[in-house]
Amino acid sequence: MARTSLDVTDAELSVLEVIWNRGPSTVRQISDVLYPGGGASKHATVQKLLERLENDRYVKRDRRGGVQLFAATIDRAQLIARRLDRIAERLCGGSLTPLLTHLVKSERLSEQELQSLRDLIDEMDPNRGGQRRPRRPSR
Repeated sequence: MARTSLDVTDAELSVLEVIWNRGPSTVRQISDVLYPGGGASKHATVQKLLERLENDRYVKRDRRGGVQLFAATIDRAQLIARRLDRIAERLCGGSLTPLLTHLVKSERLSEQELQSLRDLIDEMDPNRGGQRRPRRPSR
């Protein structure tokens, strides 16, 4: 299947993760994190990944100051939202409910994470007027 500009490959995601963690970074800095002791070919790989990310507007290049810095134009939460929306569209006719149901039922969520979801639902529920339901006792 052909890559669309909305897709981010695993390699591109690795580059974005370095930038999210470090902030604006040079090609060398990113290359050193991803490929310690990598050499010229790894440096060229990172350069190409950054070019693709820049073309797709996931990063921007700052050419001021003699050293080129790359900064993310999208944060992790925005990328997660885009990917989940696309998965929901492809697999679930646009509905996020089956995805959310699967994630909640997977039993990988702690009690604290489940409570955070309950609180979020209460905040978003216009019929509750921002009122919170009583907390469930911990198991």
